[in-house]
Amino acid sequence: MMQTASWRRLDVTGRDSVRLIAADSGHRLEGRASFDHQGDEARLDYAVTLDADWRPTRGIVSGWIGARPVERLILHDGHGWTLDGRSVGLSHCIDLDFGFTPATNFQQIRRLDLAIGETAELMVAWLDDEAASLTELRQQYERTGEHTYRYVSPDHGYEAVLELAPNGFVKLYPDLWVMVS
Repeated sequence: MMQTASWRRLDVTGRDSVRLIAADSGHRLEGRASFDHQGDEARLDYAVTLDADWRPTRGIVSGWIGARPVERLILHDGHGWTLDGRSVGLSHCIDLDFGFTPATNFQQIRRLDLAIGETAELMVAWLDDEAASLTELRQQYERTGEHTYRYVSPDHGYEAVLELAPNGFVKLYPDLWVMVS
């Protein structure tokens, strides 16, 4: 099984492409995001290893933002998350979310498997847009239709209705991303 998705950014110049592939004991998201970051060119390759229950166990981000190289290794060791070998705690955060791509919302939506009308609030380990720190981020998902979710990120003051494509990836992330294939 392999699924793919590509997006165009709506807030700045940028693109992102990802593929989901079956792995030995789960799945793996692999992608590349290229975008304007505060006047600098950014290119970040990323991968997230997911277990059979769609829980992330490992994340890798590499590339650059302007002249600054980016190399991040994120692991969940059963007691919490580590970033580049340093414990950051966050043991209550099951999911891993990268702030520079819509691809990582896929795993939360898939893992939650909400019925229409159900709501879930969760805390995720969030790699910020600078790809510099791993922090806690509160998120809320409410399934409003067969292919729609009301999404709220209270810490960032963002609320929108996400539209999903038939393959489960976000098709429209209002004001931020739109799927092109």
